[in-house]
Amino acid sequence: MDEQEVCSHITAVKDVKLSKDYVCEECIKHHTEWMHLRVCQTCGQTLCCDDSPQKHMTKHYHESKHPVISSAEPGERWLWCYPDEVFVEY
Repeated sequence: MDEQEVCSHITAVKDVKLSKDYVCEECIKHHTEWMHLRVCQTCGQTLCCDDSPQKHMTKHYHESKHPVISSAEPGERWLWCYPDEVFVEY
């Protein structure tokens, strides 16, 4: 990643956290379904994306203010910063 082209939230991520289990933790609790999974780079929680009915990762961001997520999808290697709306492939 070129640090000059990305925000400070993304440059602060030194080791990308990966999903431990390939499930949305909140969807499992509430018996709902998900489309794709994302991993919070602050706390490591795995939650569903905005294409999913419950949009748990975006809800997590609004509640926690944890700024950066990564994709938990196989073959996808990217980070997204919510406050700065920056997308970076790595």
